[in-house]
Amino acid sequence: MELNDLTVFQRVAFHGSVSKAAEELNYVQSNVTARIKHLETELGTSLFYRHRRGMTLTAEGKKLIEYAAKVMASVEELKRAFQDEETPTGVLEIGTVEIVNWLPRILSAYHQQYPGVDLSLKAGVTEQLIKDVLDYKLDGAFISGPIKHPLIEQYMECSEELVVVSKRGTLTTEELTHTPLLLFNKGCGYRAKLGSWFRREGILPKQVMEFASFETIIGSVAAGLGISIVPRSTVRYMEQSGLLFCHAIPEEHRMISTVFIRRKDSHMTSSIRKFIETLQTTPLIE
Repeated sequence: MELNDLTVFQRVAFHGSVSKAAEELNYVQSNVTARIKHLETELGTSLFYRHRRGMTLTAEGKKLIEYAAKVMASVEELKRAFQDEETPTGVLEIGTVEIVNWLPRILSAYHQQYPGVDLSLKAGVTEQLIKDVLDYKLDGAFISGPIKHPLIEQYMECSEELVVVSKRGTLTTEELTHTPLLLFNKGCGYRAKLGSWFRREGILPKQVMEFASFETIIGSVAAGLGISIVPRSTVRYMEQSGLLFCHAIPEEHRMISTVFIRRKDSHMTSSIRKFIETLQTTPLIE
């Protein structure tokens, strides 16, 4: 089995089309078709359902796509292990939860020291970011922690106070129940904290609205659409300006930590090593 066959297979699966995969890879369509057929013959099974709309993975194809991702990730890691230099270069892919106030300071300090590295930043919720680190899709990620996992190690911890934010200066238990909750998608650490508090108090919210960005959530809270839960540091200016109000939550649910994680058994490239050093030496608070 050739690695190139797996690459072709991945692109056909991604596009659901031989022609689109061929266009991306700059191959003729017959070459792509031949490689897929060769792979199917070698494995003794059909990998795609062929239909008028394109191609869809069979059950065996879905199994292979998972193995192919692991194989290609290992190959890329092998390349990095032998091509790595003391002076970092290449791409560093970092994930982060939506709200990390001090992250720009870290990124700026790193870029100034190592301009040869192309930083790629992916925002997401904690649950998905952990999965991406475990699947070798990210070199590391800032998540809501702490976390205990046999394949993950964490390098720092910064605690912040969570508050409920609203347009109104007062907020009763009844309002917590009947006012729409504006939250990030499931898997968010802040949302999990709020859920723990509500379950303990027996609060059953009537409506939850999910948003993908912090700016949209806070803008909607300021407009009076609903309430949310965020680190106090992220809304301090709006609180001081009277644009919204912060409400304390019970102490046992109040604090949340942001930690940086990476997969423990992945190769420690110079780019990720220097990033961790920058993280450990750069003041998070001015």
